[in-house]
Amino acid sequence: MADDSGPGESGLALIDYPARFPLKVLGSGSPEFEAAVLALVRARCPQAEHIDVRRRSSRAGKYMALTLTFTVYSQQQLEDIYLDLYHCDHVVMSL
Repeated sequence: MADDSGPGESGLALIDYPARFPLKVLGSGSPEFEAAVLALVRARCPQAEHIDVRRRSSRAGKYMALTLTFTVYSQQQLEDIYLDLYHCDHVVMSL
């Protein structure tokens, strides 16, 4: 199958916006982790919109995985969210 994206073009450009998007975030098992992630996403999603959140803790409770599903309206909005998560001390990884 041929890849129609140009060099350096993100897979985020292939999404038809607006779209519901499942964002997966892995971080510390602390209560501050979920609050920080939700605050970052809500800051970039000023639309009064419901964010579905699924949580899964590691066996020992050291880490927590969150899956946040929400509507994104542009590639730039999604890139800004990923950049904010990258700079968050509570976040280990986001997909």
